[in-house]
Amino acid sequence: MIRQCFIIFACLAVGEVIVWLTGITIPSSIIGMLLLTALLQLRAIKLEWVKGMSDFLISNMGFFFVPPGVALMLYLDLIKAELLPIVVATVVSTVLVLVVTGWIHQISEKGERVRTDDGDTAE
Repeated sequence: MIRQCFIIFACLAVGEVIVWLTGITIPSSIIGMLLLTALLQLRAIKLEWVKGMSDFLISNMGFFFVPPGVALMLYLDLIKAELLPIVVATVVSTVLVLVVTGWIHQISEKGERVRTDDGDTAE
């Protein structure tokens, strides 16, 4: 369990250092998780080394949203005043994500069909 925590927090710490050194505006947690994903894909880290902790964090994810949810109550007047732009932005971004995901899925499916038609085996 200690190794699992160390690996995940080390990736997060490296993400923090990258943001500090470069000054980029991407959250350090995103960079850390992208680093962890890359290390898993490159097989530098074995999935078993982080699976237990990651399963625990995912199963308790709702708990991590309680403080931001409570903090939103402090800004209900601002949310009420800007409700229409918030709703429009949410709907438009959701539709965009669905459309782009659908396009990417269709493109990848066509690529898989082309590979299998050429005699290659599909994975």
